[in-house]
Amino acid sequence: MGNAQMQVDRRTALAVAGGMAATAAFAGNSRAEEPKQEALPGKTPHTKFAVNVEMWWNKEKDFLQRVRHAAALGFPAIEFWDWRSKKGILQQLADLSAELKIDIAQFTAWGFFPGMNNPANKDKFLKSVEEGCEVAKQLRCPKMTVVAGNDIKGKSQEEMHAVVIEALKAAAPIAEKHQVMMILEPMNIRVDHKGHCLYGSEAPVKICRAVNSPMVKLNWDLYHMHISEGDLCRRLKEGFDQVGYLQIADNPGRHEPGTGEIYYPRVLKEAWDLGYRGYVGLECSPISDENTAAKRVHDSDWT
Repeated sequence: MGNAQMQVDRRTALAVAGGMAATAAFAGNSRAEEPKQEALPGKTPHTKFAVNVEMWWNKEKDFLQRVRHAAALGFPAIEFWDWRSKKGILQQLADLSAELKIDIAQFTAWGFFPGMNNPANKDKFLKSVEEGCEVAKQLRCPKMTVVAGNDIKGKSQEEMHAVVIEALKAAAPIAEKHQVMMILEPMNIRVDHKGHCLYGSEAPVKICRAVNSPMVKLNWDLYHMHISEGDLCRRLKEGFDQVGYLQIADNPGRHEPGTGEIYYPRVLKEAWDLGYRGYVGLECSPISDENTAAKRVHDSDWT
């Protein structure tokens, strides 16, 4: 055998031996070396997000399929708007959420019309709160949104807010009886809800403090608050005793966090430091696709 052949055989033997050693090492540590599965974007280390299935999958016609999509992305909860449009599938929704182990964080029990700020609507409002509480129990849902209403010609803000206080005081015993929290949502009148009678944080906080019920708090939508008044962290701290629920979207565009000017990692950490441990509603629409949006949400949770 010539020198050249001996060198080839030696290199081959070394390669085979190295390969066998590597194979043995891998076999001995196969469990440790297995690649980790990528975490689902809806599962975040701190903030618990409830994705709004009305806005997130707005092209999906099947409502129950939207809930399945939310679970597939790893979100622990959903939220949705008016329950009356889902009246025929409420039990299916309750069953599906139990099957998927996904919570329903909140829904809308009383919308813009007719306005709660009009005393003529008080009886309708109280009936709606009773009905909403029954739906909430069916869905195992602890909270439901109520809205104050749009401006009434000839009435001042103070007059309309006084009517809202009286309506909520009358409804509070119903919510307390059922242990379902009514969360009053202020809007913004600059971009999305011109003519609405309740915006910013100062007046809504005063209203809830006047009602003085553990089952009447605020749906503190940080998107609306940012547009109405800014100074998100300080305002949140000042009114935190009346926060029942948080919602977010970025600005401009009302898309997911990370697409606009609000630095949500800082804001969400402030909410955590203040003691908020409830769900944070993602009432926003993806700027591109749903999966990419969910990853942006994951990145917006503070680390």
